[in-house]
Amino acid sequence: MTSVRAHPRAHPRHPHDDAPDTSAEFRRIAALPDGPSKEALRQDVVRAWMPMAERLAGQFRDRGEATEDLRQVAMVGLVKAVRRYDPDRGSAFESYAVPTVVGEVKRHFRDHLWGVHVPRRAQELRVQVRDAVQELTRSPDARTPKVADIAAHTGLSEEEVRAGMAARGGFAPLSLDAEPRGANDGLGLMDTLGSTEPSYERVVQRESLKPCLRGLSERERKILYLRFFCDETQSRIAGRLGISQMQVSRLLSDTCARLGRQAGARAV
Repeated sequence: MTSVRAHPRAHPRHPHDDAPDTSAEFRRIAALPDGPSKEALRQDVVRAWMPMAERLAGQFRDRGEATEDLRQVAMVGLVKAVRRYDPDRGSAFESYAVPTVVGEVKRHFRDHLWGVHVPRRAQELRVQVRDAVQELTRSPDARTPKVADIAAHTGLSEEEVRAGMAARGGFAPLSLDAEPRGANDGLGLMDTLGSTEPSYERVVQRESLKPCLRGLSERERKILYLRFFCDETQSRIAGRLGISQMQVSRLLSDTCARLGRQAGARAV
């Protein structure tokens, strides 16, 4: 394993305390052809920069994600940074690695942790509002800022502030089994939701059929009434009307098909 040198804290190109000096290793990586030696050197560099990646991941604690998961995401960003960094561009590695790692963590939050879909603009407003609240409540005697206070501090409109505040619940939406605020009757949010009334569709169907039924003959209407409202069998209907069961079956089939066509035409 190649040893990587710890860089002095006072080095002007390395403002981070946990930034090692891997400039020589990156030059060697750029010169090596693809293969095991190049990959092994990249792994050494990744290990050297892991403390910085862990520190950056720690900045996102207490936001609804496990610390170990944040660490793993930060390591993915670090590996990407090591693979993509070009020392010939002249910039220090940390100036490229820091936004790469932070961007990977933020992308993880955006793509995987929102419990409901929240537009990108609302997510951005949420961050601005959260940061403003933290800044306005730093002193022990600070009061909870109002919408107007946050708007004045951020330059956002009060409507934008409210949108950012509303987006705060996107990471962890409330369970439908939870009790509504102030409720003490044991009912959950699910109990407050309405449901589709099945009779509405039946009413629409009946109203659509009424004009069509008026166009039927008396015998056709009677056959429909006995069959579908009185639940009579075809043989009993035939006996009551003095016709054969075959005639009843044909009349029912023809009448229902005609009503279906007429109702469909009216719906269009």
